[in-house]
Formats: sequence, C-alpha cells, structure tokens
Amino acid sequence: MGAPAERNRILPTLVFIFLWTTFVYDFIACWTWSINGWSHVMGGLDFAGGTPVHISCGAAALAYSLALGRRSGDPREFRPHSMSNVVIGTCFLWFGWFGFNGGAALSANIRGASAFVVTNLSASVGGLTWVFLDYRHDRKISVLGFCSGVVSGLVTVTPGSGFVSPASSILIGFLGASCCNMGIRLKHYLRYDDAFDVFAVHGVGGLVGNILTGIFARSWVAGLDGTTQIRGGWLDGHWMQVPYQLADSCAGFVWSFGVTSLILFIMNKIPGLHIRASADDERLGLDLSQLGEMAYSYLEERPEHSIEIGRPGASSSASSTSPQRHCLTSKCLRCTKQ
Repeated sequence: MGAPAERNRILPTLVFIFLWTTFVYDFIACWTWSINGWSHVMGGLDFAGGTPVHISCGAAALAYSLALGRRSGDPREFRPHSMSNVVIGTCFLWFGWFGFNGGAALSANIRGASAFVVTNLSASVGGLTWVFLDYRHDRKISVLGFCSGVVSGLVTVTPGSGFVSPASSILIGFLGASCCNMGIRLKHYLRYDDAFDVFAVHGVGGLVGNILTGIFARSWVAGLDGTTQIRGGWLDGHWMQVPYQLADSCAGFVWSFGVTSLILFIMNKIPGLHIRASADDERLGLDLSQLGEMAYSYLEERPEHSIEIGRPGASSSASSTSPQRHCLTSKCLRCTKQ
C-alpha cells in the first residue's frame, strides 16, 4: 500500500486489499508453507516469508505503480514529511520483526533465538551499508538511508532467518542493502513511481534473500529445534537448493504481478472502482480529499486561500474565470508561490 500513496482512491483500495489477499497472498502462502504445497514438496526453503510476504508485495507494488502512473509534480520534491516519524516507524518495524522472524519457529526454542540474532545482525549491517553507499554518492550521512538499509537487511534475512548462521547473516545484510540500494537507483532510471520504494526494498530484497538462503542455509541451524531436517544449501554441498529457491521466487513474482495487474484492470472497468484519484483530489491531497482530515493540528483552515483549477497552460486572464476551490491549509505552498 505504500507504492500507490498520494494518488490512489481509498474505497477501491479497500476492495483491492480483500481481493489481493484472497487471490494472491493466500495462494503463495499455501504453496510455500503447506505440507502439500508444491514449493514445500520440491524442497524450497522459506522460514518467515521471502516469497509470500516480500516478493509478492514487491511485485504487486510494481504492478500498482505502473497501473496508476506517476504522481504530478517534481519527483525531487517527494521527500519524507517527517523524519521523526520515519525513525519511529523503523524502530517499530525492527522490534516487530523479532516476532515476525523469531516467531516463525512456532515455539520458544534455540532456533527461534538464533532467528532473533541473525535478524538483528542483518538489519544493523544493512543500515550501515546503506549509509556508506549514500555517502559515496552524496557525501551525506543520511538517517533516511540508515532506516532504508535496516528494512532491506530485515527483508533479505527473512527467508533464511531459521536456516542461516550469525556469520552468514552479516554478509546477507551487506548484500541485501547493496542490491536494494541499486534497485532504488534503477527506479529513477526506469521512471516508474513507487512512492515507498516497495519493489526496490521488498521485491529485490526478497529475491536476493531467497537466493542467499539457498547458498547459506545450514542443516545444523535448522536442526536447533530438534525436529527439522533439511539438506542445507551450497555450504552443505546441496547444489540444487539455489535452483529450488529461484523457481519459488520466479513463480511468486509472476503470480503476484500477473494477478495484481488483472485485478486492477478489472476494477478500473467497474463504475465507482477506478483506482486513480482525480487531478483535483491529488492536488489538494488525499488526506483532505478522501478522508476529510488533516494530519497536523497546526494546519488551520484558511478559507481566504484559494487555488485556481483551470486548463493546464491557460493564461491568467482565462483562468480568472475558472472555478475556484478553497485551500484548507494555512501553509499551502501553492498559495504562497502564487
């Protein structure tokens, strides 16, 4: 839901969430974790959701972004509106991920504790790696970069968190953050508008994590719970594990991207369910246009501020007769510029 931010209508979004979880997530989760699922029977390893959670969401985010098109305005202005919220949100994610990965052990055992350790290591290394990569390009030590790197490290270690050793998780965090960082730069090159970089972080990170799980999975780590037996990955001499991981990853990506695109295409054909907000709503902001609320109390209503809604490129004399809409924020940049 981060990818289409600031340009998707709320009601169709709620319908989409129900359809997506039913026809995309449920299917992928079944083939990954059910004892009768084809990926599980094949031998694919996914401890906490590399394909069902991250690859599926990354592929869906890409499909949603392409279906909606780009936001209006200068992409260089699309920056976090509150870095304190970014940091707080990252802390919540980091803490919650211990339950996300460690809880996949399904009991309080040594394997779950190992998942805690590798999750924290990968996140820490991922955050530092991203900071260094951004500093190399921009000569700035970015808090936003650290938060992005932390999430990429968490994503990348997720599928292997119950299979890899702490030493391997350090390399996983480094490689995951490096690949996700390149994924964001690829977004600017391909010019698709993923507002929260969901595909670059979750899609790319999930794919990299699945492949690295095939390399670094160890049978002794999986056996820490006393019941799980696997052949391991390349470090244990099981050379077919990476092809298994690739098959599961590609299937998850294709299913999620294809079904998501189909859902959005059908919804767009149904009256009242078109997914893109109008230009006027997007200009005003979805908080006000879709929800009727403002995020910050200090932005008071200022009815005397108004903005012109005319034809693009119309002259000032022509737009003076066009309909006007009151701007509801006291610090509207458009009003200030006018």
